[in-house]
Order: sequence, then C-alpha cells, then structure tokens
Amino acid sequence: MREAAEPAGAESDPPQRPPIVRELLLVAGLFLVYKLGRHLADGHTAEAFRNARDVWRWERVLGLPDEASVQSLFLHGDTLIRAVNTFYATVHFPATIAFLVWLYWRRPGHYVWARRALATLTAAALVLHLAFPLAPPRMLAGTGLVDTGRVYGPSVYGPPATDTLSNQFAAMPSLHFGWALMVAVGLIAATRTRWRWLWLLHPLLTLLVIVATANHYWLDAAVAGVLLAAALLAVRVPRAAPRRRPRRTARAGRAAERPPLVGAGR
Repeated sequence: MREAAEPAGAESDPPQRPPIVRELLLVAGLFLVYKLGRHLADGHTAEAFRNARDVWRWERVLGLPDEASVQSLFLHGDTLIRAVNTFYATVHFPATIAFLVWLYWRRPGHYVWARRALATLTAAALVLHLAFPLAPPRMLAGTGLVDTGRVYGPSVYGPPATDTLSNQFAAMPSLHFGWALMVAVGLIAATRTRWRWLWLLHPLLTLLVIVATANHYWLDAAVAGVLLAAALLAVRVPRAAPRRRPRRTARAGRAAERPPLVGAGR
C-alpha cells in the first residue's frame, strides 16, 4: 500500500540530543587529552628555542608587526595588564565548555559537528606540538617582551623547569585562539540574529590577549586558523535552516482552494 504524502508545510522532527553520559565522557576525554598530550613534547628545550628564533625571524620577513608594539599598548597601567592576564588565565576553558553546553541544550542540531570540529582541531594541534616544539615569545631573549603573568600576575605558569601542570613549549598552534575562533564560528552558524557576527569579537580579543601577554606569536594564531579551517572541511557542517513562513490554517487553505462562485460580485 502506498503511503500518504506528507502534508505541505509539515515540519520535520527536531534533532535529538546525543546521550548525555556519553557526551560528558567524550568532552572530559577531550580536555584530558589536551592537558596530558601537551606533556609529550617535554624535554625538547633546545629545539623549542631554536624554533622560536626561526618563527621570530619568519614574522619579520613576512612584515608582521612586532609583538612588543602590541604589548606596549597594555603596559600603561597595572590594572589593564592584570585584566588581560586574568582573561588569558580564566576565559579559555570556561567559554569553550559553556559553548558546548549551550549547543547541547539549545541547538542540538549543531552540537555534534561543533564538538567533532573542536576535537579534530585539538588532535591536529597536539600532533604539531610534538612535531614542532616552540618556546613562547615571553621566553625569547632580545625581543623586548615582558612575561606579564610573572611580573604583574595572575599567571597560569610556573618556572618551566618545575612546571608539572603544563608544557610551556607548545606555543604553536595557539589553542586559546583556535578554540575561541571555533566558539565564534559555531555560534554564528547556530543563531539567526543579525548581531551574531559580533561573536567574532571573541577570537579578536583573544588574539590581542595572547600577543599582549607574550604567550604566543602571530603565526601561532594563523596556524590555528588554518587547522580549524581544515577541521571544518573534514566535518559535515549543516546549512542554516531557512526562515519559517507562517503556516496557513486549514480553513484558510480550503477557502483559497475553493473555486469562485459563478456570477459572484455582480
């Protein structure tokens, strides 16, 4: 027996949320791999400083502005630079977690691809951390840069020789910037408001912060952007849903289909 055709204007079923326990385990595993995987690049200090000098030289060849010129804009008062350090130390993880939670509850149709893109970006970044250990600019002598976290506080890093919580020689790519850019891309894709493009201010502000604190080079952010673009190409991103038209009532629909009476209006 042939099935009846779906009535015009009928809406498809809303996307289902993945099982929450599985998602909690997957996201927790993502952050755990991020934290533990960075330690695999420990013990490459000489190579990390050699690469740092190369990156600094490449940026000057490319004509990129000196990171010290950006940092100088934030060193006119202790309050401003401490606010920048606080942003670097406290916004990175909470903003990304809040982004994933919001998508899961409010935009489940966008959650899975966003989580996959974020995981792909993070995995690619960890591979590059292993292949190209890089000392951050705050450690590079002769640049005129200040380690703002150590001088003004707060700082998320201890002395490199005794810091067991993080690998400080994993500057490229900058996952601070990559994750912030992914948050902006995901929110722009998942929302319809005309103001959604303002979410790009988040990665732009993050870029200023990571450079001003001398934790990253410009090229660290550029490479993160390239990796994110590749991750988005590898992940199936749904198209934005068209705006819904107001549905006519059944009575109005029948009235519109009824043929006009002969002689009506005479």
